Amino acid sequence: MNGIWIVILILAVFGVYAMMTYNKFILLKNRVTEAWSDIEVQMKRRYDLIPNLVETVKGYAKHESGTLEKVIQARNIAMAAQGNMKELSQSESMLTGALKSIFALSENYPDLKANANFMELQRELRDTEDKLQAARRFYNGNVLALNTKIELFPSNIIASMFHFEKRDFFELAEEEQDARSAVKVQF
Repeated sequence: MNGIWIVILILAVFGVYAMMTYNKFILLKNRVTEAWSDIEVQMKRRYDLIPNLVETVKGYAKHESGTLEKVIQARNIAMAAQGNMKELSQSESMLTGALKSIFALSENYPDLKANANFMELQRELRDTEDKLQAARRFYNGNVLALNTKIELFPSNIIASMFHFEKRDFFELAEEEQDARSAVKVQF
């Protein structure tokens, strides 16, 4: 009779552990989803600001239409990127580079740099970029927590039983390249 109670106790402990671990996976999965939603909000805000920025620059830099077209094209590609995380990362990196070219372009046009609308749009984009970077860090932190829980023993058993899958990190392609390249120091 004692043997039956021991088996029941072991099954009960495993059942409680499985339930708690499953609930933790649900919590982590929902945090990743929420963090991704924050990224999407900031990306949409950036996508919405870009046409206004292009229109403002267009009035001052009429013969720079190639640069402006690249920005709009990069924006459209980034908005359409619905594939995997790598595709989205590459399109976002391309958009970031195109935006940098517009701000570099403004250096050649002092009237544009002094324009209040341009200055406000530039400030809003910088603020949005900062928020997007923070949202990416928050998302990646949640992805790390989920992926770690999926890989650790014995929670990996529960993860495989209920088909919890690892998520990809959201890193911009140029950041990956910058992190891997050697830093040049010149005196």
